[in-house]
Amino acid sequence: QVHLVESGGVLVQPGGSLRLSCASSGFTFSNYAMTWYRQSPGKEREFIATIHPTSLDTNYADSVKGPFTISIDKAKSTVNLQMNSLKPEDTAVYYCNGTSLLRTTPHAYWGQGTQVNVSS
Repeated sequence: QVHLVESGGVLVQPGGSLRLSCASSGFTFSNYAMTWYRQSPGKEREFIATIHPTSLDTNYADSVKGPFTISIDKAKSTVNLQMNSLKPEDTAVYYCNGTSLLRTTPHAYWGQGTQVNVSS
């Protein structure tokens, strides 16, 4: 059974930092691009960052370039999101996604999300 479980979401003050993690199991980690998304009430789901599992190439949304860093720990099948200089507008549910890199079997998996609240 496939599982993606996010953790690390908590209440943090503006300007603070958080590190989110997404531990995955049930699939071949190296065959999936790992991506973070977020969604705030009343807004569409927003792409945050993605990383290729073997090349480690990354891509970021313009809104988070600099403050946010995505990384993976292949040994632990885990993707992380380091979030610095947090702002109230970063408040959202953050979701982990694994998208298959194999064109013969296109599919994706989603985690349950973790709540991040940035407020004073």
